[in-house]
Amino acid sequence: MSAISSQLAQPVTPPISPPPRGVSRTTVVGERRSVQVPGWVRDLASFRRWVHSGEYPEKVRICYLAGEIWVDLSMEDFFPHNQLKNEFAFVLTGITKSQRSGRFIPDGMLVTNVAADLSCEPDGMFVSRKSWDAGRVRLVEGKEGKQIELEGTPDMALQIISASSTTKDRETLRELFWQAGITEYWLVDARGERLDFDILRRTAKGYVATRKQAGWVKSNVFAKHFRLSRTLDERGDPEYTLEVK
Repeated sequence: MSAISSQLAQPVTPPISPPPRGVSRTTVVGERRSVQVPGWVRDLASFRRWVHSGEYPEKVRICYLAGEIWVDLSMEDFFPHNQLKNEFAFVLTGITKSQRSGRFIPDGMLVTNVAADLSCEPDGMFVSRKSWDAGRVRLVEGKEGKQIELEGTPDMALQIISASSTTKDRETLRELFWQAGITEYWLVDARGERLDFDILRRTAKGYVATRKQAGWVKSNVFAKHFRLSRTLDERGDPEYTLEVK
């Protein structure tokens, strides 16, 4: 049992207003429903206790981003987010299973990196067998023995940009994922006529977009090239294809 799960007997208090000491601000986007953030959530450690307390709201995207609590209550757009995310999960899961190279982890799993002061739920992650074996990533056991959090540094993180997450994905997470040591940050934006798919590779000074050739972009993490395309199906609706070579 982790140290986190032994610190769960904390009272839940009304929402923070103003934010408590240690948390610079709380950002809430979307209008679906309200969420109460306990007043005792003041830093990454207390945020993690909240996650494992049994009081943490399910099916709500909440991040701790270096002193900011970011709550997204907006609904997921079907084609440019849900279906696109599914295509990446389908293809990358197939690759990792066939090669026995690790695990692709779809959205819904929290990843925490203490060094980067970060805890969030990416749209997808990949953890190689080498990273598991080296202890770069571990599963954290919480309440009732459930494993709902990864701690450490995955090899790759995926974010699909929505109207509510543009700044978070393009700026905030780009910096924090780099600080966390994540080798590749995959960033996708399918909201407009242009379909953007970038693999950002980690360098000593930050992330740099990998150069494309005829739409193909190389991933060193998967040792493959990828190309994302969008067509229309029989109903005239968008259909996404992630090609691999």
